[in-house]
Amino acid sequence: MALGALHPTSLVDQATQRLREQITGGEWPVGTRLPGETSLAATLGVGRSTVREALRALAGAGLVQSRQGSGVFVIALEPAQDWREVLRRAAVADVYEVRMLMEVQAVRLAAQRRTDVEMSALWAALERRREAAAGGDDKVFVDADIRLHAAVVAAARNPVLDGLFTEFLPTLRRGLIELVELLDLRAAEVNHGDAAHAALIEAVAAGDGERASEILRAELDHTLALLRAPKV
Repeated sequence: MALGALHPTSLVDQATQRLREQITGGEWPVGTRLPGETSLAATLGVGRSTVREALRALAGAGLVQSRQGSGVFVIALEPAQDWREVLRRAAVADVYEVRMLMEVQAVRLAAQRRTDVEMSALWAALERRREAAAGGDDKVFVDADIRLHAAVVAAARNPVLDGLFTEFLPTLRRGLIELVELLDLRAAEVNHGDAAHAALIEAVAAGDGERASEILRAELDHTLALLRAPKV
């Protein structure tokens, strides 16, 4: 696969695509040191700045790595999958398993670290959940439930946990709405899970991380079992 001069439009994108084709097509195997910027620029018919941006894009895709004083090397033949795309295509039950690992630990931390501000947010989230339950709209209820759980994670005061949980929310929301509607979970209990959520917040307020984690694990285990159950 020979390199060739590029058209003078979208040069960075074209350069990135051309170099990506060389790598994914096996022209430059893993471990290969790429030609220098000057050489690539001459071959592609673009400026060095364009080549530099293209190499940055390839590095972001996990295909190449710059090594100080040595050059740029191929480290993979296939681009790394975008994390959000992985989540978008993932089974909700798989995402839920990871959610459990994060949130059960988060509630332990929340019980240790919560301030009056976080507690106010938690009680307010519980009240909004109750109001949403009375409204009768399943999507509004699921959104209110998720906001309460997000407030629990926020009370852990760990920005990494908070960020990870936020990434999971679109997939979780979709799966929970489908679950509530499919199984009609609120038919017998409009405010499904209210007592457990109230007990959870009380445990956080009391600083009882062990109790809080037990309550949350039981609730999430129950939901996960419903997600895994055969749909009829």
